[in-house]
Amino acid sequence: MMSLRANDLCNSITEIRKSFSVFRSQCGVCNTVLTLLTANKLGEELDGWLREAGLTKSPDVRGVIAPHAGYSYSGRSAAYAFGNIDPTNISRVFLLGPSHHHYTPKCALSKAIAYKTPLGDLPIDLEVDLVVNEELKATGKFEVMDWRVDEAEHSMEMHLPYLAKVFHGYPVKIVPILVGALSPESEAMYGQLLAKYVDDPKNFFSVSSDFCHWGSRFRYTHFDKKYGAIYKSIEALDRMGMDIIETVDPNAFKEYLSAYDNTICGRHPISVFLYMLKNCEAKIKINFLWYEQSSKCENMRDSSVSYASAAAKVDG
Repeated sequence: MMSLRANDLCNSITEIRKSFSVFRSQCGVCNTVLTLLTANKLGEELDGWLREAGLTKSPDVRGVIAPHAGYSYSGRSAAYAFGNIDPTNISRVFLLGPSHHHYTPKCALSKAIAYKTPLGDLPIDLEVDLVVNEELKATGKFEVMDWRVDEAEHSMEMHLPYLAKVFHGYPVKIVPILVGALSPESEAMYGQLLAKYVDDPKNFFSVSSDFCHWGSRFRYTHFDKKYGAIYKSIEALDRMGMDIIETVDPNAFKEYLSAYDNTICGRHPISVFLYMLKNCEAKIKINFLWYEQSSKCENMRDSSVSYASAAAKVDG
């Protein structure tokens, strides 16, 4: 993830926007051309997936759950989340993503001023970050991400191009929240804290998670033989979890994870989101719209990752 730091403001805004972290050519002209080619190709891919999803944008959709794998694996699935967004009245997007490389029992905010994507920069809402920081300061449960942690984490990064695409031309800001390995009590606490933001229709929530990581390389090989093929057992397990998430019951989701230990990497962001919906005044319903697997596991030597997309919509 390419982030802009406060001291970068001394540089020309034009020059800042020309840079893109994936390509580091010694030739400035080549760098710009590669950036434009990458942006065009990426934009075309996202447009194609969004058209394929064929969803109707709705102002009642207040959040999504979407995967964060490489787009060759999960790009199509993610379109069934981001394709629901009507950007017209949204001014702020909260990003909730799990921490894959950095252990923390807390949540953390970014100290960057923007996140860069090939499709444009997404400025970070520093005003809201400061408010959240102040509210959490007394609890001792809030951190600010180190630059290396922020730039290494992909769970929120993979949502950014879709957000840049959907909100192109709209003055949206983002609030990235890295969700660590929270205790159930901390999940509830963060959910209660953030619930008030759900009630403001100008706010939107993008929750990042893949579903089952199956195979010996993931140290998870749950297999219920009554479903026949392994991939069918994986789907049944994932759909059980998806059905529980749709009930917006964080305690039931916790019991499911305790019983099956499904390797849902965004379990903590999802749990925080469920507590948010449980504690907000608005009545919001979650519906899963798409599910797929990276491959169909047929034997114990195989492996796969599952991807699911959902929309959280005001009910009634």
